[in-house]
Amino acid sequence: MSDAQPASVYDLSHAEEAENLATFAILVENEPGVLHRLVGLFAARGYNIESLTVAETDRNAHTSRVTIVTRGAPHVLEQIEAQLEKMVATRHVQDVTRDPNGLERELALVKVKGTGPDRVEALRIADIFRAKVLDTTIDSFIFELTGVSSKIDKFVELMRPLGLVELSRTGVLSITRGADAM
Repeated sequence: MSDAQPASVYDLSHAEEAENLATFAILVENEPGVLHRLVGLFAARGYNIESLTVAETDRNAHTSRVTIVTRGAPHVLEQIEAQLEKMVATRHVQDVTRDPNGLERELALVKVKGTGPDRVEALRIADIFRAKVLDTTIDSFIFELTGVSSKIDKFVELMRPLGLVELSRTGVLSITRGADAM
């Protein structure tokens, strides 16, 4: 005899769904409290923000552009997009990840300490990744690198054994190709 209970017709548990990364570009009113409400929306529902970038984009129109990278199952990402669109201060929401014309880039400043062969190797790798040397001393470099997040991750991974000291990243920025604005 089995101890298993028959499944209820009301059982709403979902089978394990693969999580995807999504980048949302949000055009919002540039007013006090908007960023707080946006972040609060994520916190209240238990969504994680993996990257957050925000800046004023049009002083005359009083708008800012917020780029949020988050992770979730497809149905969760649809919920996030719908909830972002419902926010009062939101003018437009775009899922850049699903847009074939979407571009995503990140900026990183990477400080590497090293002498001798490690120093030479750090410069060689920086050249391969097209990283720009912003500052140099006898025993360190600061590199500037732009690109997709995976490129920056790989650069950091290669610099770690060569003497990575410090890392600063901007978070993802996004825009779409073509003449149309968001």
